[in-house]
Amino acid sequence: MMIRADHVAGGAFIALGVAVFALSGDLPFGTISAPSAGMMPKLMAGLMMAFAVIVMSGARSSQAVTEIDWSDRWHAILVIVITAIAVVFYQTLGFLITMSLLVFALLVVVERRNPLRATAYSIALTLFAYWLFSKALKSPLERGLLWF
Repeated sequence: MMIRADHVAGGAFIALGVAVFALSGDLPFGTISAPSAGMMPKLMAGLMMAFAVIVMSGARSSQAVTEIDWSDRWHAILVIVITAIAVVFYQTLGFLITMSLLVFALLVVVERRNPLRATAYSIALTLFAYWLFSKALKSPLERGLLWF
């Protein structure tokens, strides 16, 4: 049997789903009428694993793993590294600073966009996301250095 790209991708998402289940095991699930903190991670992990099985079942039409062109791997590595750095500094810097720097770095470093436009876009996007989650949806966001 030839291992295909969809076999690997589906297996990776199933493993990630199992990890989410393991990490959210301490959180209470609740009920449908009164969901608790553990319902959403477990629901999303279950759906992700179900869709991964569907992807794996249609793997016959995908290309073999040995035939995949890996020339764009540095682009993916940059995205992962920049995002990991943002995760490390999220609590210290807070939502506004971290997300602005994250979007700016992704646009300038990874996508090689104009720094002035990237600055304007990253600030506007972050302010909109802050308003949406913090004010409209009343979700608590990390305050960090700016304290608001």
